[in-house]
Amino acid sequence: MLRLLLLCGALGCGAERAAPLAFTMLQRTRVSKGSSVFWGNATLDGRLSHLLEGLNVTQVLPLEPPDAWARRQQDVTTYLLYFSQLVKLFSKERPINYTQSLCCRLGCCLFPNGTAHSFYEVTLNGTAFLSFHVPNATWERRWPGGDAVAAFAEKELMKYPKTTRDLQHFLNTTCVGILRAQSAGTGKQSSRAHAPLVLGLILGTFALLGMAVGIFLCTGGSC
Repeated sequence: MLRLLLLCGALGCGAERAAPLAFTMLQRTRVSKGSSVFWGNATLDGRLSHLLEGLNVTQVLPLEPPDAWARRQQDVTTYLLYFSQLVKLFSKERPINYTQSLCCRLGCCLFPNGTAHSFYEVTLNGTAFLSFHVPNATWERRWPGGDAVAAFAEKELMKYPKTTRDLQHFLNTTCVGILRAQSAGTGKQSSRAHAPLVLGLILGTFALLGMAVGIFLCTGGSC
């Protein structure tokens, strides 16, 4: 909770309320010697909603019926296996003898006055790598010194306008809509309707992380 308060303070959260409503997602990927390890979580209004450990994703809050959630779990597992296979292939082509750690954090805050703020940040080995500018649906590099790898990643991600538009729509509309439903006291019904998009974004997030890992592995740290 302290981390969330500090984050919202940095993003300009209003002072009318100590903790605005928030939906946040955190995914971490560690790549070492061709192997990938995944973990992360999602929280809705301060409550753990999803948990990712290895290839297993768990629905903590009952946002989807059991049959729909079973299909979603299989989708996540299938994608992560595919991701792992790609990393192994990249590692064989361009071996790297050190560990790469990627972290993706995204979500939105809903303030007491009805305004909202969305964010999407990617760090590489603990240093800001890329961020998504939601109003303009553009990727921006954050790596210090204008590193060529970050510049190349930014250029590659901008080649997929549908992905950027979908991400913008999720952060501006779907994410904020989930919070407005929570604020209105109808969160369970609305969250169930939006859950496929929420889980879809989890997959989309890993797709972007996969591209970032692939770029870095294939270039060996330089372009």
